[in-house]
Amino acid sequence: MYEFAYKKPTSLAEAAQLLGGDADAKLMAGGQTFIPTLKQRLAQPTAVIDLSGIGELKGIQEEGGGVTIGAMATHGEVAKSDVVKKVIPSLADLALHIGDPQVRNLGTLGGSIANNDPAADYPGALLALDATIRTSKREISAADFLTGMFETALGEDEIIKAVHFKKPDAGSYQKFRNPASRYAMAGAYVTRIGGEVRVVVTGAGACAFRWTEAENALSSNFSADALADLSLPSADLNADIHASADYRAHLVKVMAQRAVKAAA
Repeated sequence: MYEFAYKKPTSLAEAAQLLGGDADAKLMAGGQTFIPTLKQRLAQPTAVIDLSGIGELKGIQEEGGGVTIGAMATHGEVAKSDVVKKVIPSLADLALHIGDPQVRNLGTLGGSIANNDPAADYPGALLALDATIRTSKREISAADFLTGMFETALGEDEIIKAVHFKKPDAGSYQKFRNPASRYAMAGAYVTRIGGEVRVVVTGAGACAFRWTEAENALSSNFSADALADLSLPSADLNADIHASADYRAHLVKVMAQRAVKAAA
């Protein structure tokens, strides 16, 4: 690691002040991505601002026909939350299958979506559950928040406070996991909210995205059979040592069909 100052504010206002006063400072949530980045010397911040001491960034509550989850809520807390399991059980199940116990006990919702890893699960949940991201400055719709691979609409001095997820009438997230990292090689989050069907793909592209052709098919027939004759174009999908783009396209369809069956 390079040398840096370590700051641990106890309020959002203090964190915002520290971040705004140093253009080269970086925020740390659970540290599951950031600490390995520091160890590999891929980042050289002047200061690391640890958000773990800010109580107002934690908590999970039912609100406005859905669930609001604090940015510093861990994956494990989301998975175990009685509120999440009651209102959006598919989201609790998603959190339960992130990484391993250490990752779930340390990794956070806010850290995951701010990093926006293409293979992460929560970015897909943002789109599938029509989420609103609440920051220290504004509210951002999920559609506007995710802008590209490892990129979001967050400003340099903006801090995620919480995320509000809408309650779906039905929903399920299914993914094909990399056996080592448990990241999604390909996944599909299928929801039905107020008559609107959403099919969100994770792990296969540069960023989570909606598969509109599948959404149209399911809008008139919410069954796995409705996807039987569809195929996701593979031209823009990821290809690496784990899977080709064509294989990922096939996996997305299989995961989407499984998600529909589970949701129905």
